[in-house]
Amino acid sequence: MKPEKVIPLRKINETAVIHPGARIGKDVEIGPYAVIGENVLIGDGTKIGAHVVIDGWTSIGKNCVIYPSASIGGEPQDLKFAGEKSYVFIGDNTKIREFATVNRATGEGEETRIGSNCLLMAYTHVAHNCIVGNNVVMSNAATLAGHIVVEDRVVIGGLSGIHQFVKIGRNAMIGGASKVVQDVPPYVIVDGHPARVSGLNNVGMSRAGIGPEARRNLKKAYKILYRSGLSLTQAIAVMEQELDSCPEIEHFLGFLRNAERGICRTRREAAE
Repeated sequence: MKPEKVIPLRKINETAVIHPGARIGKDVEIGPYAVIGENVLIGDGTKIGAHVVIDGWTSIGKNCVIYPSASIGGEPQDLKFAGEKSYVFIGDNTKIREFATVNRATGEGEETRIGSNCLLMAYTHVAHNCIVGNNVVMSNAATLAGHIVVEDRVVIGGLSGIHQFVKIGRNAMIGGASKVVQDVPPYVIVDGHPARVSGLNNVGMSRAGIGPEARRNLKKAYKILYRSGLSLTQAIAVMEQELDSCPEIEHFLGFLRNAERGICRTRREAAE
């Protein structure tokens, strides 16, 4: 006689309040006094801590960890919001620490999105309509205003504030307590109040597996952009002619061509 198949029970605390319409995956853990709304989807293996609130049309991926008292999918802090249906999407293996907040989007059918393998530390805030890539780290109390784009492998230091509609390029690093009001090009480090560029993020590029040849090209691109005295348009034209093509350079140039708020400059340029 074959042994009876054992189906593992979901570890859901009896004090949790879960709407019958919520879709809960396999091996999900939900802690005491958590509240899960009607239109929430939680992927397999995700752990939800005590007093977490997940509401709205929110989809959370597999093997995420949401720590106590985080709030995800709540209405945006936006005077234009009129109760429309909008979304939050969170990828796999992302950790959201205590008291962090992620708001759903403003605009019918619009979304706030966070990628996979991210770490949002305690008291971080992701506002409406933000798009956050993969492998992003937001340190304690870092905040994103509305409509911000954060590309992959960005590190944002604690207590930093990012202005609405700013774009932060791939592998960039934002120093702690920075005020960022202009776009941050890929692969650079910025710091300060307001934030200024201080150099290339060599450690971040190395950790991302960017090879020596690409890093040499990016160093040349950095010098053309920040040390030649050229305007942004002129610098792009020079880079297009003088630099060897590679995926990193093409991404760098594409970002600069589409910078809508201007880009962060160095302290020397600002003084001039």
